[in-house]
Amino acid sequence: MKAFVTVLQVIAALGLIATVLLQSGRSAGISGVIAGGAEQLFGKKKGLDDLLSRLSAIAAIAFLLLSLLLSLI
Repeated sequence: MKAFVTVLQVIAALGLIATVLLQSGRSAGISGVIAGGAEQLFGKKKGLDDLLSRLSAIAAIAFLLLSLLLSLI
């Protein structure tokens, strides 16, 4: 049981790392400031960024719950 939960936790950790790394940054550097990067901060996330944001939240919650479960086993 413990080995199975550990494998699930490793999968959740790798998924969390992958989704965070695939997300675009919050600022686009100096060119983002000049070209109106503030719109991106206050605008609604769309498409792939929204999907990756939701997937990273799910992976983080799964990692947290699996960590708590492993501490109880």
